[in-house]
Order: sequence, then C-alpha cells, then structure tokens
Amino acid sequence: MESWLGLEGKVAVVTGGSSGIGRSVVEGLLEVGVKVVNFDISESDIAHDNYLFVNVDVTSRESVENGVAKAVETFGTIDGVVNNAGINIPALLVDTKESHSKYELNDLIFDKMIAINQKGLYLVAQAVGRVLAENKRGVIINMGSESGLEGSEGQSCYAATKAATYSFTRSWAKELGKSNVRVVGLAPGIMEETGLRTLAYEEALAYTRSITVEQLREGYSKTSTIPLGRSGKLSEVADAVCYLLSERSSYITGVTINVAGGKTRG
Repeated sequence: MESWLGLEGKVAVVTGGSSGIGRSVVEGLLEVGVKVVNFDISESDIAHDNYLFVNVDVTSRESVENGVAKAVETFGTIDGVVNNAGINIPALLVDTKESHSKYELNDLIFDKMIAINQKGLYLVAQAVGRVLAENKRGVIINMGSESGLEGSEGQSCYAATKAATYSFTRSWAKELGKSNVRVVGLAPGIMEETGLRTLAYEEALAYTRSITVEQLREGYSKTSTIPLGRSGKLSEVADAVCYLLSERSSYITGVTINVAGGKTRG
C-alpha cells in the first residue's frame, strides 16, 4: 500500500548530503522510500540499499554533469533535487578594529562562497533540470536561509548568496513550469546544533559582532523572537522537503517557505 506522500521508488539528488541539514534530508527521504543520490566531496557513514554517494564538486560543471549521469545510470531517472550544498565564512565588509584583518571580507572568501552557494546551485539545477524537463515532471528545491531576507551581521556575503536563491526560485519556476517542473525554496531559521558549527566559525562570527564566543552561544538559546519558543529540528526541514517533493504539494511553485518557527525581527 502506497503511503500518503507516495514517494516510494522516486529518485532524488541531494547536494551536501553528508552532514548538517543535508544529511537529515537524506535520512528523511530514505525513510519514506526515496532512492537518494548524495552529491558531496565528503562521504558519510550512511548505509542503505537505496543510497548512492557520488563525489561531486558542485562548482565544476564536469563534475556535476558526471554525477547526474551516474545517478541516471544507477537509478534510471531523477525525479527531484535538493540544492543544499553551501558554505558560510563570517566576515565584515570593513573591520574598523584591525587593518588587514582575517575577519574582513576579501576576494578569496567572496569567490569561494559565490562559487559554492550560487554557481553550484545553478550548475546542479541546470543539469538535473534537463532531466526533469525532458520527463515533463519533477521538483527542484533550493535551500535558502532566513538571512537571505533579513540580512545578517558579519555574514553579508552568505546572506547575499542565500538571497539569490529566492530570485532563482521565482525565475526558474516561471521558466520550467511550462515543462511541469516545480521549483520551490526552503529557508531554515535558527536550527539545532550540528557538526558544522565549529569553534573557528563561532570565533569568527563572535568577532564580527564584537561579542565573546560564550555570548554567541548564549544567543543560540534565546527564543524571544521565535513564537514557537525553540530552535528548529533538522528533521523538520527534512519533513518539509519530503512534502514538497511529493505530489501532495503539486500546486506549490515559485515561492520560498520559511522553516523558522515564525521567527521575526522582534
């Protein structure tokens, strides 16, 4: 008997699926019967008959296209993609406290984030989109961030790359709707801690906000701007992905949905 979502046997690509939100999405999709192809540069310890890892550098067209070919060769087709791969390097536009600061935005930091968060999203969407358009069905999900709308102190470049996902989502939905392909965005807010929240990241972000790492960590637990009164669970993002990949959301396209507990500016 088919489940309510009806995703059994569908094939989905997830980029950056070895850790953080991406790993949770991979695990959530596997639970509902989806065949999952993880595009990442780092392997995970996920073991499942319906799971395929492909070493893919999302900034390389050749690597992405080879990954898509491998996915189709293994599972026969692709029904959807979750564009999740991303990187965040906190940096100030201008560091007024120190000249030649390692915490000031520079070309290397800028180019790296643009390459992964923005160019990578486009390359994967295009390569998978060709398969979906040919099949006249499918879903592209672009992982954004609440910071893409609100901005974020010390994370302007990251926020800008996430803002780009909103425009990509709206524009591609208008283009691909003619081929019965939906394009939807997801924008997580404050989420539970993952292994991606390293000490180096926390030190950089704390510096850009002129606070200590301890004060930064205390801020994670403050939920005064979140009506639901808690941080989000990674599984809640995965649940949203499962719904949006299913035909239960067949009339949703061209929008980005916040998964942020109703968080506001205050």
